[in-house]
Formats: sequence, structure tokens, C-alpha cells
Amino acid sequence: MLMPQQGAAGRIVITGMGAVSAAGVGAAALWRAARDGVSCVRPVKLPRPFTGRIGIAAQVPDFDPAAYIGAELLPYCDPFTQFSIVAADEALAQAGFAGKEVGGPRTAVIIGTGIGGATTIDNNAYQEYKIETRPDTLTVPRLIPSAAPTTLGMRYGAKGPTFALASACSSAAQAIGEAFEMLRAGRADRAIAGGAEACVTNGAIRSWEALRVLTPDLCRPFSQKRNGMTLGEGAAVFILETLEAAQARGATPLCELAGYGTTSDAFDPLRADVEGPSRCMLLALESAGLEPGDVDYLSAHGTATYANDITESQAMRAVFGDRPPPVSSTKPVHGHALGASGGLELAITICALRDQIAPPTINFLEADPKCEVDAIPNVARKMPIRVALSNSFAFGGINATLAVRAM
Repeated sequence: MLMPQQGAAGRIVITGMGAVSAAGVGAAALWRAARDGVSCVRPVKLPRPFTGRIGIAAQVPDFDPAAYIGAELLPYCDPFTQFSIVAADEALAQAGFAGKEVGGPRTAVIIGTGIGGATTIDNNAYQEYKIETRPDTLTVPRLIPSAAPTTLGMRYGAKGPTFALASACSSAAQAIGEAFEMLRAGRADRAIAGGAEACVTNGAIRSWEALRVLTPDLCRPFSQKRNGMTLGEGAAVFILETLEAAQARGATPLCELAGYGTTSDAFDPLRADVEGPSRCMLLALESAGLEPGDVDYLSAHGTATYANDITESQAMRAVFGDRPPPVSSTKPVHGHALGASGGLELAITICALRDQIAPPTINFLEADPKCEVDAIPNVARKMPIRVALSNSFAFGGINATLAVRAM
């Protein structure tokens, strides 16, 4: 049963969100693609010749950073920081903040990223080992993972706790969750939080190829004949506030960020476990004061690798019993954006909550009897959604689940 809300005390809300993804710039573009089941996976475009086996990725199309970022700042920004800036600018505008109004000592900035400045690293390695030229002077400021949150802090005058969080594919979800905990604990009144990744490079694709987890054609989570994931990139950034702070300035929340759970499998560098993800979901529900039966929709991690989809399905059944809530994975639409994925998927989940439409799991052929979940195959589903969970599970067994609730 949904627990009654006791005023504004201790409640955290999301008042703005922004995204950059393979669907283009803007959270609206991302939601349209996810809702309508439009895949944004395309033939890969790279600045240097690519001789790998996998020639597709979900890259941000036609992105011109100079259209969004001033010439004095742009030389310091790897694409993952560029994406962060554009997503954060959108989030702040939606939340009703202009310039440095959001800043001050009670504003935190936490951005998750799996790798950080992957493009800068790839370019520098090429220059060093192939053409033997000196690295660019600004190489280090561009590649460090903390470049994104510190740049946002300077842009908006945010002087509260500021750091990057790197936990592979759980990075964005953990960044948002830790910001949530920080606000609940009274260490800040608002936070700029999310995730960013720009790792579709020659070296990254070849490295993922070596793991044998990339599909050469279609990503199809929870389906029979699934054969892997597709790399993606992008960013999603959110404005988190205490409900008191939002009400004091007359802001209209998009939703309540009601709960957060995080665990470690402590099991295997690559293989997932059932206990860690299931306990993570239960902790998120406990944090939100919810029961499993309160959940209407679940945004799955859903990588479309054979073993991980089975494990996540088993974890969901461990939490929800024989009838888990309807589930979808939107990774076939925007790709697996690694450290940004949890942010992109949370943005989609918030839109699903707003519009009462659960997005589909596209490219679905037929149900895998080892994945006993309702995967919302191929077509979006109009349905009541008051509470939703969003899962992110990472290599090394780091798990994060976020719970959102309609206001």
C-alpha cells in the first residue's frame, strides 16, 4: 500500500531535467523516440578509419558544441562535458533557474561517468603512438572525470559538495541517488545530478568487441535470439530539490524522487548475481516507504546480453513474485550509454509517469521462457503509473535503483 505523505519534510523532488542522446538534444526528443519505439542506432561515424567488426552505435547526431558553449570554455570540454553542459542548461531552464540563481553553498553537483574524457584519451593515444606529436596542453583538464561536475559548478556558481562518481553502468543512477541522500540528510538544499558518457571511439568499440557483448545487428532485451547490446552516448541531468525549497520559490515538481537503493554483488567482475539486484530494489522500496505491490512500472537495466537478462528477470521475480510489474528496456532506442544510461532511463521513466504511457521494448521477437517478465514488447502501453522503479546494474556488481512517484 502507498504510504501517506506527511507534509514536505524529508521529501525530495525533481523540478527539471535535460538530455542529450542519440535521439538528439532535449529530453522531449529522447522521450518521443522511446515512446514511439524509434531506434536511434545508426552506422558508426568516427574521425579515423575503423576496422572493427561492429559498425553500429547510438551516437549523438549532428552535435555542434559551439552552438551551446562559448569559445572561452569549449577548449576545456571533452564531449562528455559538452553533453553535460547542454543537458544541465535544459534542466535548469525547466526548473525555472536563470544563470547562477541555482548556485551557492547549499547547491551540490554530482555527475556520474563510467570513463570520463574517452574521446580525449583516444585522441591523445593516437597522437602519442601513431603520429608522435605532443599532447594538447589542455588534455588533462579535458579527460578527468571530475571535469563535468566542476565545469557545471563554475557555470552555475554551485559551491556545495561537488564530485564525479564512477561506477561503470550504475554511475548516473548512483550519482542521482547519492544526491538524493545528501538532500535528505540536510547537507544541501538542491543538487545538479546525473550522468554523461561519450565513449563511442575506435578504442572503446574494439574493447567492447573483445568482450563479445556487442550485437552486430539488433539489440533485443528479454527476447529470444538476443545477442548483445549496442554502445550509446549522451547525458541526462536533473535538478533535485527538497520539497520545502521548491515550494518556497513556487516551482512545480515533475515528480517525487521517493527512494534509492544501492548494493554490491561482491561476486564476479563481469557476471551478475540475483541477490545483489533484488536486495537493491528492496532497499529502494524501503527508502521510499513502499511495498512491491505499489510499483506499477519498472525500467529495466535490460542489456540484451543472454545471461544478464535472465539474472535481472530472476531478481525481479525474487522481489515481486510470480507477477512482476510491466517492464521495458529502452536501450535498443538510445543504446547502452554506460555511465549515462541510468540518467537517460530515469528521464524516460519520469515522462512515462507524466504521460501514463510505458515505453516498449523494441526488436522483441518472442518471449524467452528464462525471462519470465512482461517486457512490453514492441508497442507502448497506455496504463496507470503512479510509482516506477529504474534499475542500473554494473560490471563489478554495483547496483542502483531509483524510485519515483507522481506528486
